[in-house]
Order: sequence, then C-alpha cells, then structure tokens
Amino acid sequence: MQNQSFVTEFIFLGLSQNPEVQKIVFIVFLFVYIATVGGNMIIVVTIVCSPALVDCPMYFFLAFLSLLDAFFSSVITPKMVVDSLYEKKTISFEGCMMQLFAEHFLAAVEVIVLTAMAYDRYVAICKPLHYSSIMNWKVCGTLMGIAWTGGFLHSIIQIIFTLQLPFCGPNVID
Repeated sequence: MQNQSFVTEFIFLGLSQNPEVQKIVFIVFLFVYIATVGGNMIIVVTIVCSPALVDCPMYFFLAFLSLLDAFFSSVITPKMVVDSLYEKKTISFEGCMMQLFAEHFLAAVEVIVLTAMAYDRYVAICKPLHYSSIMNWKVCGTLMGIAWTGGFLHSIIQIIFTLQLPFCGPNVID
C-alpha cells in the first residue's frame, strides 16, 4: 500500500491576481448575473400572470426554460462573484461536487426541454389541426418528467465518473 492523501478543497487562481482587475470582474459579473436572473424572472412572471399565455404549451415550456436559466446562472456565478473579492479562493471538495452535479443536472434538463420545445413547434407546424389534441397537458407533463429524470440520470453518471478520477493532493498554500 502506498501513502495516499485526499483532496479536501480546490484552490481557484481567479481571472487575475491584480486587485483592481478583480474589482472590475466583481462589478461586471455581478451586473451580468443580476441582469440574467432578473430578465428570466420577468419572462416567467409575464407568462404566469398572462391568462392568454399560461394555457399554451409553448409558453409553458418557455417559462420553464427561463426558470431553468435563472437556476443555472445561480449555481456557479454567486461563488465566483464573491471569490473575486477575496485573496484566498477555495471551494471544498463536496461543494465542488455539488456544483458539478447541479450544473450537469440543469444543463441536461435544459437540453431536453429545448428538445420538447422543438417537438412542440414541429407539431404546431406540421399538424396544426391536431395540435391541441396532441400537445395536451398530459403530454407536456410527461415531457417535463422525462426532462427531470434524464437530467438526474445524466448528472449522477457524471458524478460517478468524476469520483473515479485521481486528484492530486494535498494542495495547501502557505
């Protein structure tokens, strides 16, 4: 048996070591994050509050996609924004794995929702007279269930493969 050490945290180098550049990075990424989340929430609220839009499958998928984008932006960006103000930028191994899981989960769900939206538009264009009978709420719910299940399976597989990787350690900074 050889002596092994386990990684407990990862050290980020950041985008720059210059404190002035880090402040600019903080301001830019904070602004972009707020605009992204705010814009997506405006889309969701508009669709949910509009009686004409809330009953249409296309807008149901669009609202769900906007909500996913807001969540997706909230997985890594807040940590990066906060870390741009600190000299020591670290993340625990567990925190890193949680971010990895969330990113893969939300990205996979988003891809499957985009596929469902493409199917919805296909039915609307190619079978307009049968659209309301084909794209009923049971089908929309089934497509959302497939999206959540597919995203979960994809992210679990990614985490299992990632945990098999050898990480060098320990990475202690003096």
